[in-house]
Amino acid sequence: MHGLFKWSSKWWPGVIPLVIFWGIAAWTSTATVEGDLAARSNAALKDTVLDKRRISVDGRDVTFAANAFSEDGRLSAVASVDAVPGVRLVNDETRLVPEAKPFVWSAERDVVRVTLGGNAPLPSSKSKLVEAAKAGLGGVEVADQMALARGAPQRFDTVALLLLDQIGKLKDGKITLTDTKIALAGMARELGGREAIAAALKNLPEGYSVAANDIKAPPYVFQAYKDPVAVTLTLTGYVPDNNVHAALVAAAGRKFFSEKVVDNLKASVGAPSGFAAAVVPALGALSRLSTGTLVVSDREVKLSGDALYDAAAGQIRDGLGKDFPQGWQYKAEVTVKPAAAPVDPTVCQQLFSEILSKGKIRFESGKADIVPDSAGLLDRLIETAMRCPNATIEVAGHTDGDGEEATNRTLSERRAQAVVDYLVRAGLPASRFAPIGYGSTQPVAGNDSEDGKAQNRRIEFVVK
Repeated sequence: MHGLFKWSSKWWPGVIPLVIFWGIAAWTSTATVEGDLAARSNAALKDTVLDKRRISVDGRDVTFAANAFSEDGRLSAVASVDAVPGVRLVNDETRLVPEAKPFVWSAERDVVRVTLGGNAPLPSSKSKLVEAAKAGLGGVEVADQMALARGAPQRFDTVALLLLDQIGKLKDGKITLTDTKIALAGMARELGGREAIAAALKNLPEGYSVAANDIKAPPYVFQAYKDPVAVTLTLTGYVPDNNVHAALVAAAGRKFFSEKVVDNLKASVGAPSGFAAAVVPALGALSRLSTGTLVVSDREVKLSGDALYDAAAGQIRDGLGKDFPQGWQYKAEVTVKPAAAPVDPTVCQQLFSEILSKGKIRFESGKADIVPDSAGLLDRLIETAMRCPNATIEVAGHTDGDGEEATNRTLSERRAQAVVDYLVRAGLPASRFAPIGYGSTQPVAGNDSEDGKAQNRRIEFVVK
């Protein structure tokens, strides 16, 4: 017995390593099985759309947690895991993604970023929208604050991508989709942006509609600057179309008799109603200034500068808005330039001749009514007359050779008198002027061409 005890006491310590090796082998085998089941369960779900998926394995029991986007999809996912060979039990911790009522999605743009908010129906929708925003907005930072929810309207992705395209046309603003209703607010990036967005939204799928469109456009600005040093009229800003563009440049050419017209205008949609009807008379007011600036911003007209004499300043201030369309606002900040130095009669005659060599006082055809386009030219003549206060001036009217001579003489007299009346209204004494009509008796060109006839129809100032 003693010998047997001695042998046994030597044997049992050797059992301990065997137990340890057996435990390690059993644990390793179990870990391998669990890892294999986890891998095969994940593989079974590779084509299933789920959110926040999590799989853990204890022996051959699988705990499966995930958010599903439909009840059928949830049950199908659980069945896929349950069908994996080797799985004994599935502990189902899946649930449905919450349903959003109403289903709201939004895209908001500020100075530095575009923020996508509200809900998206699927992870693929989220990814698609984020990538589209990054690709279409030229490197603008995109912040994804979208949650996942059920309840999206049909064709959600198509509509959301269309709305993202419109965010690119905004300087700032927000577009919100609430079920199938769309609301827009903000400032368009460029002129025409508001109209471009409205046009794009006409392509919405059936069932969708715009509930509110509060997109504002940048101010529609037209500017004209009269520079007496460079002797230019510079036009900048926008006009509605090529026809209005041509009409305004032509009007400027008639009203500004000595200035070179520098045309930097661009055509753009978004002009306020009555644009041309306001700009044309405003250009006429500018033509009467020595130096000045005209700014038309939406339906507001601002004119500033120096008139050539006191009465002109008052006339411009009082008359600026009388021909504007209804709803237009105006402001005239008109002062009077310092009076020019007096000159003797000889210099006065030279100045009159120089002015009238650059432009002509024009009348309605066959009448003695002075055309408004001549206002700037007449103001220059009035300023010159004020510089030679002691000179007597003959205002001579001439016509072309068409028609009866008696009729022509009468018309030329009436036109000369109309000019004198204009000068007197400006504050000049009537006693200084002698209106005389010469009819067609003193032509300066032949009457056998339209150009010659146009040269013969004229008013001259003769210092006596």
